[in-house]
Amino acid sequence: MAGHEFSEPADRERVADSTVDPLAVEQTRHACDPAFRHGVVVGFDGSTSSERALAYAIGMARRSGSGLIIVHVANRLPTTVWAGCEPPVFVDVPDHRTEVLGLELACAEHLSEVPWILVERGGDICHELEEVGREYSADAIVVGSTHGIVGRIFGSVAGRLARRAQRPVIVIP
Repeated sequence: MAGHEFSEPADRERVADSTVDPLAVEQTRHACDPAFRHGVVVGFDGSTSSERALAYAIGMARRSGSGLIIVHVANRLPTTVWAGCEPPVFVDVPDHRTEVLGLELACAEHLSEVPWILVERGGDICHELEEVGREYSADAIVVGSTHGIVGRIFGSVAGRLARRAQRPVIVIP
């Protein structure tokens, strides 16, 4: 079984409607496919490191008999990059990479072993991975390690996630 789910970023505001019950709106916003509850969340961007994390997460999901929630966090850039204005406001940049990744994943034979979905989010990678983990009551979050100077200067995604996550984080070298 294979599938794709392209979600709105969690921080995107909804237009208020006075006829709708606010509690019902909040429940539908965080509704997820029950078949993937207690699954394995894996961060995936197509890099070598994320491919290794995906391979590990597939094995983990297969062994535990759970689903796989593949998360791609799309780019968000401050408008000050273009406009030079203050205060900085974040804008979603169209990221067609998720569509390409979805097609690649749909054709991958090794994903036929487990049920999976692809979730697209926008924002901070650590926050979004943990948020998806919370929404799906994930048993674990699997990420690849960050190599290079950027990870040393700003801190790796895996390190930041491991410090703040409310569930086990598995870092694949």
